[in-house]
Amino acid sequence: MEKRILWTLLLANSIVLALYSPVMSQDQRPWTAFKQPRSRPQPPQASPEKWVLNPIDAFVLAALNRSEIHPAPSTDRKGWIRRVTYDLTGLPPTPEDVVAFTEDVLPDEVAYQTVVDRLLSSPRYGERWARHWLDVARYADSDGFGQDADRTNAWRYRDYVIDAFNKDKPYNQFLIEQIAGDELDETTYESRIATGFLRAGPRLNYREKDNPERRYDYLDDVIATLGRGVLGLTVQCARCHDHKFDPILQKDYYSLEASIFGYVEVEYPLLPEDQAHAYRRLTAAIDEMQRIPQEQIEELEAPYLERMILEVIERDFPEEALQAVLTPENQRTAGQRLLAAQVLTPRILSISGISASERARRLAEEMTPEDLARRQVLLDLIEAADLERPEEPAMAEIVTDGDYRYTPDRAGDNVLGCPECRIKMEEPGTFLHEGPGRYEVPPSHFLIRGDPFSLGPEMSPGFVTVATYGNPPTEIPRANGLTSGRRLALAQWLTSPQNPLPTRVWVNRLWHHHFGRGIVSTLDNFGKIGDPPTHPELLDWLAVEFRNRGWSAKEMHRLIMTSDAYQMASEYENPDNLANDVENHLLWRFRPQRLEAEAVRDVIMATSGGIDLTIGGQPIFPYVPEEILSLVNENDGRWDNQPDGPHAWRRSVYVYRRRTLSYPFFNTFDLPDQNVTSAGRNTSTVATQSLTLLNNPFVLGQARLFAEQLEKEAPNDIAQQINLAHLRALTRPPTNEEAAIARQLVEERSLEDLTHVLFNVNEFLYLR
Repeated sequence: MEKRILWTLLLANSIVLALYSPVMSQDQRPWTAFKQPRSRPQPPQASPEKWVLNPIDAFVLAALNRSEIHPAPSTDRKGWIRRVTYDLTGLPPTPEDVVAFTEDVLPDEVAYQTVVDRLLSSPRYGERWARHWLDVARYADSDGFGQDADRTNAWRYRDYVIDAFNKDKPYNQFLIEQIAGDELDETTYESRIATGFLRAGPRLNYREKDNPERRYDYLDDVIATLGRGVLGLTVQCARCHDHKFDPILQKDYYSLEASIFGYVEVEYPLLPEDQAHAYRRLTAAIDEMQRIPQEQIEELEAPYLERMILEVIERDFPEEALQAVLTPENQRTAGQRLLAAQVLTPRILSISGISASERARRLAEEMTPEDLARRQVLLDLIEAADLERPEEPAMAEIVTDGDYRYTPDRAGDNVLGCPECRIKMEEPGTFLHEGPGRYEVPPSHFLIRGDPFSLGPEMSPGFVTVATYGNPPTEIPRANGLTSGRRLALAQWLTSPQNPLPTRVWVNRLWHHHFGRGIVSTLDNFGKIGDPPTHPELLDWLAVEFRNRGWSAKEMHRLIMTSDAYQMASEYENPDNLANDVENHLLWRFRPQRLEAEAVRDVIMATSGGIDLTIGGQPIFPYVPEEILSLVNENDGRWDNQPDGPHAWRRSVYVYRRRTLSYPFFNTFDLPDQNVTSAGRNTSTVATQSLTLLNNPFVLGQARLFAEQLEKEAPNDIAQQINLAHLRALTRPPTNEEAAIARQLVEERSLEDLTHVLFNVNEFLYLR
């Protein structure tokens, strides 16, 4: 009894500590990342002044001067136009663009600005920079995990992001739409599609009703993405306890969770509002008409499926699994209950090689005539109801508020499983609220040690205490009463002028993609175990400037790319600089950067002339060898293999993103984990990259296409072919030595061998 009382007191005390929420003054905030810049820092006086093209250069040069480091000279015009074109569009400049720029007689300031403006107005810009955000958003076209089901309309969110960059949608509006696009005073198809950000992470969507704890894992995925991707904080580390390093309370985690707790994932018809509601009501009524006969079919098939499953378990699984299944439910140990839940599922049949068609054949053979006849009657009822179903309009995968406890059955919910595990609601309710009255968010609880089965007190919505100034609203009531307004309040807190983190994180990410390293190199961790900023005053200046320029990414591109810092050469040796800053943290020369996976493929196709620049729409499925596809079960996921050819040569941002089967070419060049938010990419140098460029059929085909294009443009003129090949691949003519080697190669082998070699040279793969 004494132990129980002591444990209760300790537990109560831990809850009180977790819920304690101190108010912090500006000077009490324990880490510079959380401090607000009181005003925009003044650019320092730095010499030589002729190097300072804009305020960015003043900050960079002042830091170099303090360390007695000399900046590199500017790169030449050919080098700069190649750099800026790759950087903004992910494609090489055309020889015509290079000639026009190098021969432009306008002053450098005007000529450079003209090129940047031209590239920013290109639709290629949105495709390039959307890919950076899609990494943050953990975007994919499939669910992930074992089933890895297709997300038929996920691509609409991808197109929303591309369009947002091309339109230069202000970043604050961009964030608000993705978090609360359905809660705006005026919602649009676009703003609703934007909420796909919240559901872009991996989901099982299989036997969800048997595993209600998954709801908290999905919420954790959203919190981790908002934390790392927007705030630059590892908020998810406070799920089970206060953060070990940063001043983030466990109470903060569950306050954030309460802010998003009402969200549910739905398919939304892209119709006028009244038609959309009518469509959803009609389809819901038809679904209900089909529910009972479908459940009766499953009851009829259950004993036959159980026999098949038992055969598979006995044949393919360890004895322990069979014993767990054969033991009566009320006599199973905890381990046996878990094991039985894992194997008592029809998916075990497909894992063991019994396809859906084989399963149907066996059911037809083994069911009694009476059961077959009864099943056919039920199937006829389902088919008759389907005849009343309206044609499906264009649909979007969105988020809105609802009650997850009443989520309609989805694929895999009504299978052999764990009925005793399921949420049991004593009162009737609805998945989506359509009135009367106002929507109420289901109760959201503090979880003791993060355990979804150990509920603490009910939580109210809130934010991260250390990054909250004043008393911002945590709920903004909506006029229609259909949603809570909590996500809208969260979005407005994130984009508030008083919140110092999102603007810092965003401009730091822009800096990283331009210079190869962020001012804070840990792009998604501005906390204590993240790296400190190399230029803290510059980071604050950029963050305030970004807000003052209307949260415009294009304005920041213009500012950064017309600086002397961005125009520095990458090839510059200085022993004193190396001694004082061997890793170039202070940016005394431009960092060479290997192109990311998608850009490698795009640049190859652009150089060969085969690229299809069609914008948006359904994803493509470049060819994957059958021996790789055969390793993936036929019932899991989707890959509509397309033979290599022009129809598959669209830009890589449009390649289907399957979580359990990444396009192998991308994996070779360091595609990040598609299941979690990724602020930046690792860059490796491994043998498989060279082997891929040497032997991959796609690369060989593009080299052949490149050679054919050169022969058309300069027939029977090897010297001109060699010159054009270098201009297209490397943005420069060959040196005399290169021209001699190339001529020998073409004469002894073929022009195709030369184009293949150019795809493999280091210079082709690097932004310099």
